[in-house]
Amino acid sequence: MKVIPQTSSQVEVVSTASDAAIEVRSLHKSFGALEVLKGIEFHVDPGEVVCVIGPSGSGKSTLLRCINLLETPTRGKIWVSGQDVTDPDVDIDAVRRSIGMVFQQFNLFPHLSVLENLTIAQRRVLRRSRSEADAVARANLERVGLADKMTAYPAQLSGGQAQRAAIARSLSMGPDLMLFDEPTSALDPELVGDVLEVMRGLAAEGMTMMVVTHEMSFAREVADRVVFMDDGIIVEEGRPEAVLGAPQHPRTRDFLARVLNPGHRAPPLASDPTIA
Repeated sequence: MKVIPQTSSQVEVVSTASDAAIEVRSLHKSFGALEVLKGIEFHVDPGEVVCVIGPSGSGKSTLLRCINLLETPTRGKIWVSGQDVTDPDVDIDAVRRSIGMVFQQFNLFPHLSVLENLTIAQRRVLRRSRSEADAVARANLERVGLADKMTAYPAQLSGGQAQRAAIARSLSMGPDLMLFDEPTSALDPELVGDVLEVMRGLAAEGMTMMVVTHEMSFAREVADRVVFMDDGIIVEEGRPEAVLGAPQHPRTRDFLARVLNPGHRAPPLASDPTIA
């Protein structure tokens, strides 16, 4: 690994493409005249859990969606397990088969049972037999605590159950890594805990995970590294206890003060250059 400074207040750790599960270099993404990502340098190592935090509109979800080309980068490079997904000749469908994606919305097929939601892609994409797909699906529903909901339909599930079913669906494809785009943001507060518990279990099993989240307690407890984004750049990153417990950048401190203590602003550091 090598350390590459991005700004005077920011240091980014970058792996070589050969050993990172995800590596992003000089990533830019614009929507018309609006530049959403401004030269991102980012990586996730195998088995690592990286939580990306930041205000709405900071580019977190856009970065995550660029990883598997749900958004096409304007310029820059992205590797997944050593494969350049920005190469025009890449088989992106093959790459996506190694990536599990969990969205804010559950995207379950309403006309299929929970079990059928977990088997349809296995059978059509991975060409598994019905019996094999059923066995994998049942094992993953057990894994997320939904063994008793196999025959239920999405409309019969709570939001938390639906999101756990969506996670089980992704796991049933046998991914090498999982991407989570604010998986609890659409849930009622009392339903968040069950989803986070499933994600804790995945982290404990060594699953490589990139998680865009507003759940600071989850990031503090589970993440190996926390990345704070604002205005299309990575402002600060490091161990959770450093970024969340003793942030160095004024913008990080202000964001955390607003999230953790609404209505209060963080006191400035003595070294803050904005202090007269």
